[in-house]
Amino acid sequence: MERRTQEKKGTPRIAVYLYIVLILLLLCTVATYTWFSLSAAPSVSDMGIYVNAPSGMELSTDPQAENWQLQLDFSEFLEEKTTLRPITWSENDQTFYAAGYGLDGRLSNVWEPLTDARNANKDTADGYYIMGTFYARSGERTEVKLTPAVEVAEGIQGAGTYVIGTPVWDSQQILHNNGGNGAELAIRIGLRIEKTDLEGQKKDEAPVFYIYEPNCDTHIDGTTGYVDTYSVDLQNTLVSEERLILQTTSHWDEANPVEKNVVIHSMGEFTTDTSLFTLNPDELAQITLYVWLEGQDVDCTNRIGHEAQVLASIQFAGDTGGHSGLVPIE
Repeated sequence: MERRTQEKKGTPRIAVYLYIVLILLLLCTVATYTWFSLSAAPSVSDMGIYVNAPSGMELSTDPQAENWQLQLDFSEFLEEKTTLRPITWSENDQTFYAAGYGLDGRLSNVWEPLTDARNANKDTADGYYIMGTFYARSGERTEVKLTPAVEVAEGIQGAGTYVIGTPVWDSQQILHNNGGNGAELAIRIGLRIEKTDLEGQKKDEAPVFYIYEPNCDTHIDGTTGYVDTYSVDLQNTLVSEERLILQTTSHWDEANPVEKNVVIHSMGEFTTDTSLFTLNPDELAQITLYVWLEGQDVDCTNRIGHEAQVLASIQFAGDTGGHSGLVPIE
């Protein structure tokens, strides 16, 4: 009788424990469901990044440089080739995290915090993302935003802001393959904006971090429609919605007839405000650009593979009659 009584008393406790475990599992699933599809982490092995300024605004990697430019090619100031591997951004911790995997390829629930010094711009096991810092200046008060992607040269190539898989020529099939392998659907670009004086000394203003999500309405399984990217902070988005810049899908098609060096681009459209900051003549904008493969994205799966090739273009537009879109980091 005694034993039965103890067993009956223990039964409610077991039910409570099972309920708690179930709740915890549900929370983990919301935060990390995408990572479970990775049997081997995908990567981007080749990525071209170009940053363009409008007339009246100039760019430089050195605030004290004599010669400023209208275009920056990231490959010119990255010390070595960089590989992108899945990571995610934590707004609460203001840092990137990489997921740990067990021998079976499943998430180990160990999250590794990353740093720019150790994990950016490297083509080694420690390399996860691309980052670079540059400065912008203008001779008059200018509201700066991202330029929409447009077709130029009768659709032969694109300009503006977009991310697209690189067309790779197959001489045997006599056609182009999408070198992005779907990686272009999971890539994110972050822009951290900090104001400085003309000497490059930071002002007493909070930095602002925007996330640009290209190709937001197309998925690697062929479905369409926007899907939220859940944060490891248990939020519906990686950053607050006013700092999330969304763009529909950019893609390319073969020319008719097929030509080796020609594809026809169809460019995506922004569905949110693209305002970034207001720049005065007596200050500089220090812009740190981050590019990563977002592990929380539903399209970050092992279908991407290890040889993805992607092209990104970031183009700023300047409006001398606007107002600031600056929103401090929360």
